[in-house]
Amino acid sequence: MEYEIAGIVVALLLWAAWAVSTERRHRRLPPGPRPWPVVGNMLQLARSASAPHQSFAELAGKHGAVMTLWLGSMTTVVVSSAEAARAMFKHHDAALAGRKIYESMKGDVGNEGSLITAQYGPHWRTLRRLCTAEFFAAGPLDAMRGVRARCVAQMLHYVREAAAADDGAGTDVGRFFFLMAFNLIGNLMFSKDLLDPASERGAEFFYHAGKTMEFAGKPNMADYFPALRWADPQRIRRRTQFHVKQAFNVAGEFLRERMREREEDVEKKKDYLDVLLEYKGDGVEGPAVFSSTIINVIVFEMFTAGTDTTTSTLEWAMAELLRNPDALRKVQAELRGVIGAGEKVEEEKLEELPYLKSVIKETLRLHPPLPFLVPHKAMESCEMLGFHIPKETQILVNVWAIGRDPKRWKDPQEFKPERFMDGDTAADYKGHHFEFIPFGSGRRMCPAVPLAARVLPLALGSVLHSFDWVLGGGMKAAEMDMRERMGITLRKAVPLRAIPIPYHQAHF
Repeated sequence: MEYEIAGIVVALLLWAAWAVSTERRHRRLPPGPRPWPVVGNMLQLARSASAPHQSFAELAGKHGAVMTLWLGSMTTVVVSSAEAARAMFKHHDAALAGRKIYESMKGDVGNEGSLITAQYGPHWRTLRRLCTAEFFAAGPLDAMRGVRARCVAQMLHYVREAAAADDGAGTDVGRFFFLMAFNLIGNLMFSKDLLDPASERGAEFFYHAGKTMEFAGKPNMADYFPALRWADPQRIRRRTQFHVKQAFNVAGEFLRERMREREEDVEKKKDYLDVLLEYKGDGVEGPAVFSSTIINVIVFEMFTAGTDTTTSTLEWAMAELLRNPDALRKVQAELRGVIGAGEKVEEEKLEELPYLKSVIKETLRLHPPLPFLVPHKAMESCEMLGFHIPKETQILVNVWAIGRDPKRWKDPQEFKPERFMDGDTAADYKGHHFEFIPFGSGRRMCPAVPLAARVLPLALGSVLHSFDWVLGGGMKAAEMDMRERMGITLRKAVPLRAIPIPYHQAHF
């Protein structure tokens, strides 16, 4: 009997020690709402009517700019201020440079060779160097200037056709930008338009890439409760991987076609696919050559990352301008003052269009394409701003909240491009101004920023220079639906419909 009592006492002491240790560990974590057993904070978040980036911003106002949330068993730290982002990227960038890989992207294909989801290490550094040196450096971008001009000109042609056929209801503005972005990536990768009446393979790739983005953006219970991973209860992983494989099959056809051309010594202008096929490792780190799987992954990510983010940014820019007529008149006056009627907006002229570039920046401040960036993961435990960040913790940087922080921005909810023409707030995209990091910062910052900085003002400036725009269906600016739809990217919940009026027709 004495031994039994002693055993119970020892067990109680061990349990108390474990509870105290757990409580201490939790106290060292950043503060946050009190979690429920098993589900953590998921019930509190489910009751919120706001999108995740909005509800997280509201919680950060109560618990602090560095906040812990428990999503089932997943420990998540949310960073919601410029000061906290500075601490993360300047002092803990290496420790927090991992990637949180969700169940939807775990399968036979999808991570090998990925620049977006690969963990930080030699293989990833090789891919990053290749992108910055061969794809997004000034030389290669200058060489592809004609390709961008042609894709934008083609977009203007589609807009003119829509203008001629418009019945007053307006047309889906985002569709024009998507076609431009998709065909731009198609030309950079494969030297051909992929979305046109003659391209069945391009349309098939477009369909499966879109479905992958749709399913990968859905909340998945298997991410939050490891015991459910084997069951895949929402079938998100199976559906995502099916569409990934189908897209890879189409990309594989383009790859095999290019290999045949190379064997036949067909002369053509070098594109990104040739760079990947001709790659030879440096013998220090990374692969000696790229497998077909790695090439397929790179191609797939170029399309999914390059089209959706470009489309969402340009659609939001048009929506904000139509909602703010003074800003629309100002940017069109600048464009038409610098570039004559009948002339084209060219990249060489972009430096003479500071208000246009400020419109792009203000759009990215209010509507960052990835409101949490791509989720980071702590590769090692670290201490940040006095808090303990355990290894394997998911890190979400709420750039949507940072861009609307009233401590950093005057009238943060208002669309005011002029703020970026002031020398005090003339932030750039390079990730050094932590109140404005729509493309991230540090090691995992988006490598395509130099391309985006050219394409976004070129495309937006072209449609604003060549056309006047009014809302479809007689809608007034104050009636516009500006709600957001959260997926992989932050899109308008209701697509923007507007009527394009050719500029010469409106004024002559």
